[in-house]
Amino acid sequence: MSQDPELLRRLLRAKDRMDAASHEEWSNEKLARVSGVSEAHFARSFKEAFGVPPHRYLLTRRIERAKSLLRDTELSTTEIAFRTGWKSLGTFGRTFRDVTGESPTELRARERASPQSLESVPACFLHAAHRPDLTIAVSEKRRQALDGRADDEEVP
Repeated sequence: MSQDPELLRRLLRAKDRMDAASHEEWSNEKLARVSGVSEAHFARSFKEAFGVPPHRYLLTRRIERAKSLLRDTELSTTEIAFRTGWKSLGTFGRTFRDVTGESPTELRARERASPQSLESVPACFLHAAHRPDLTIAVSEKRRQALDGRADDEEVP
């Protein structure tokens, strides 16, 4: 189903705000106000337009930013957690592992162990390659891991 271009512009406004300040708290209520639509309409329309719910999109942006900081800075994991919007180091670490399959420390060590020459690769390709795949909710990934299923197996 195709969405109204005016509604898409409004949704993009909220998406742009999340991109610019992913470390901030972005409730559906606040994002709906930015978009000028009701909260329920915003949540439905955002998922229809971008393929993921607003919260999952924000989580993707936060993980993407954390991965970048782990790769490119000497900041501590705690500092990175707080800079990317988490209020708890434990929640950050657990969510990071659930989404990426490795802890922040493991990702940093792996990235540093493999020297890469990426100067000639366009930044948009690098960002896309490092974007976490959150096609299912983190809680569903945890449940599947506990059940011993792969992410792409269907649930009966």
